[in-house]
Amino acid sequence: MNLTDPPRVHLIFPAAGVGQRFGQPHPKQYTQLAGKTLLEWTLDAWKDVPFHGERILVLSGNDDRGRALAARYPGLSCVKGGAERADSVLAGLAAMSAADDDWVMVHDIARPCVRRADILALLDLCQSEDRGALLARPLTDTIKRKQGDQVSTVDRRQLWAALTPQCFRYGRLYRALSLGLANAVPLTDEASAMEWMGDPVGLVSGSSDNIKVTHPDDLALVAFYLQQQGRLTPT
Repeated sequence: MNLTDPPRVHLIFPAAGVGQRFGQPHPKQYTQLAGKTLLEWTLDAWKDVPFHGERILVLSGNDDRGRALAARYPGLSCVKGGAERADSVLAGLAAMSAADDDWVMVHDIARPCVRRADILALLDLCQSEDRGALLARPLTDTIKRKQGDQVSTVDRRQLWAALTPQCFRYGRLYRALSLGLANAVPLTDEASAMEWMGDPVGLVSGSSDNIKVTHPDDLALVAFYLQQQGRLTPT
C-alpha cells in the first residue's frame, strides 16, 4: 500500500467464544434463525457497507464450521483467536496489512441487527473529530448499587451501555491491546483498552435494536427486529 493512500476501514468480527451463558451445546453464533445461523445474519448486515479494507472473522482453532460459512463471503478471511476477546481482536489486528492511521471497526458476531446508518454515523464522527468512538445507548432504567445489605440508586444521567461496532485507529488500538494484555489490565472491550491508554473516546448514540444475543430468549426479539428492518419476512 502506498503511504500516501487515504486511511482504509477494516473490520474484525470476534467469534472465538463458546457462549457459556447461552446454555446450548453449540456456540451461539451457530444457532439457527429462519434458516441461517446467527453468524450469517451478522455478516449479512455488513455486506453492503462500503468499506474497502480487510474483513477478518476470528474463530477458535478447531472451528471448521465457521471457516466453511466464511467461505461464502468474498473477501472475508479467518484467523485463530485467543482465550479472551482482547486476545482475539489482537490476533485479527496482527493478521492485517494495515497502516497505523487506518480505521478498524470491531463488531460482535452476536449483534445481527446493527443498522447501516449507525455504522456510517460512527465512522463519520471518527473521521470528522479524528478520534475513536463506539456506538452506545444512554441507560433508561433506574440503576441500583448493592453493597452488603445496603442498596442505593445510581445517577444514570452520565451512564451509557456500550454497543458495537467500536472504531479506532489501527496503530493505537494494536498498541493499547498489546500493552493492556501484557500488564494484565481487564479489557472488556476495545474502548476500555483505549481509555486505559488515555486516548479520548467518543460515543455515538446507536439504535435500540442493536442487541447482543446472550440467552436463547433473545432470539425471538432478534427475529422481530429483523422483520422490522425488512431483512426477515414474517412467517
